[in-house]
Amino acid sequence: MPVIRNRNPRIYGEIVLYAGSACPEMAQEVSNILGVPLSGRDLVRFPNSNIFCRLHSSARGQDVYVIQTTPPPVNDNLMELLIMLQTLRLDSVGRLTAVVPYLCYARSDKKDQPRVPITARLVADMIEVAGAMRYMTMDLHAGQIQGFFSIAGDTLTAFHLLSDYFKERSRSMHQPVILTADLGFAKKARNFAAKLNIPMAFIEKRRAGNNSSAEALTIVGDVNDRDVIIVDDECDTAGSVTQACRIARENGARDIFLSFVHAVLSGPAVERLRDANFREIVTTNTIPVPPEKRLPNMNVLSVAPMLAEVILRAHEGRSVGELFNE
Repeated sequence: MPVIRNRNPRIYGEIVLYAGSACPEMAQEVSNILGVPLSGRDLVRFPNSNIFCRLHSSARGQDVYVIQTTPPPVNDNLMELLIMLQTLRLDSVGRLTAVVPYLCYARSDKKDQPRVPITARLVADMIEVAGAMRYMTMDLHAGQIQGFFSIAGDTLTAFHLLSDYFKERSRSMHQPVILTADLGFAKKARNFAAKLNIPMAFIEKRRAGNNSSAEALTIVGDVNDRDVIIVDDECDTAGSVTQACRIARENGARDIFLSFVHAVLSGPAVERLRDANFREIVTTNTIPVPPEKRLPNMNVLSVAPMLAEVILRAHEGRSVGELFNE
């Protein structure tokens, strides 16, 4: 995705980029695309686990973007983001944007049972209180999380990146069909199927309580003698997607592909994905995938070009929606 520069006068100062420790490779890629070096900072973890941040130079009056994703260790990465934001706010920056490709606690977005928190709202509040004036994130678990923020922001999606990849890939597939691992992702899966101009199917499942695993029941739709693309927003322990894979095979599916945005890959996820024998697993680098978690059939697409373009558009006051024909 080419970055088109605009020479219009800027309200704020120059773009200044800072990176947390959770996604250094992605941040460096964004830096390279924009031609803006990552600014120096020290992040120190003391023996008592406290985090200390010190900037190497002043960013006063500048348009500052802090790139930090929040996968496990979630609380360390979240606190690092908050501390960096407060450090920069106290440095009197012109505008401060939190760029959080993967937002932690996004699944805790509602009171679906008595006496539980809405932690996603708490995280949004903390980002704002820490000093962020804007935010950028990608593929939130639920759309209502945008309403938890009182500051302006851009909620981006890897839909175009992943669907463009599979649109080309589907040319060599046999009667491909989109399969969603649960009904909660049905609307996004329908958009995926429409983009590829192929049919879709659903896994019907039920979950008994917050701590119980979901039980997949049956497929609604036809996967018999078809190549199947299972789509989801994130892969945590891989229970749902590997269960969907098993049921698809029991219903006569041929090759099975897997697509998801956020590669959380906690606990038994990698072993489950390996045993499921997907033809190909396609994800993104909103969360870095270390070598020990990269399977031979895994393809990790970079969201850095998209983030770089959105940062530039936000800086120059241009439409972000135009980037996605919206």
